[in-house]
Amino acid sequence: MGEHYFSRKPTSRPRPAELRVDVRGVSLRLETDAGVFSPRALDRGTELLIEAVEVGPCELLLDLGCGTGAIGLVAARLSEGGHVILTDMNERAVGLAKANLRRNGVTNAEVRRGDLYEPVAGLGFNHILCNPPIRAGRRLVDRIVSEAPAHLLEGGKLWLVARTKQGADSIRARMAEAFGNAEIVRRGSGYKVLVSTKPLAVG
Repeated sequence: MGEHYFSRKPTSRPRPAELRVDVRGVSLRLETDAGVFSPRALDRGTELLIEAVEVGPCELLLDLGCGTGAIGLVAARLSEGGHVILTDMNERAVGLAKANLRRNGVTNAEVRRGDLYEPVAGLGFNHILCNPPIRAGRRLVDRIVSEAPAHLLEGGKLWLVARTKQGADSIRARMAEAFGNAEIVRRGSGYKVLVSTKPLAVG
């Protein structure tokens, strides 16, 4: 059985490479390697999510399952005065994401290693951004959705991207169940970008 990019400690032989990413007016040079998600090009779903996300200044953001860090790095550049935490369970991805923060001079972000929301226990965010590992199974995706509200501030948003053929509509239904709302904000190349907003407390 082949190794997945959501392995904790990839054992695949290193094949370091460099990606040039230009999206949302942000240019990045990313170190990448075998054993991480989409090591040879920016995944179209990731690109679509970056194009769709709306962040403001001085916001707190979580890049959940960050891989080499493209989403979190762009978000850090877009949120002036904000702070981004990038997390991943993949040891190699965490090392690359840290290197990419340094390489691109991004100082308003940090990388933490751990399973899903474990590294940010007790913290609340304005935005959670995630290209979920669909191949890891429905149970993992369900956890990403169901545990998100506890890590969002009031009015905070969960942004996910998924292929239509890999269950985007069923994920949207789960988001609507967890939040009471879920909308499609961008479509393209067989993907949908989905957003749910944590309701404001009543009273």
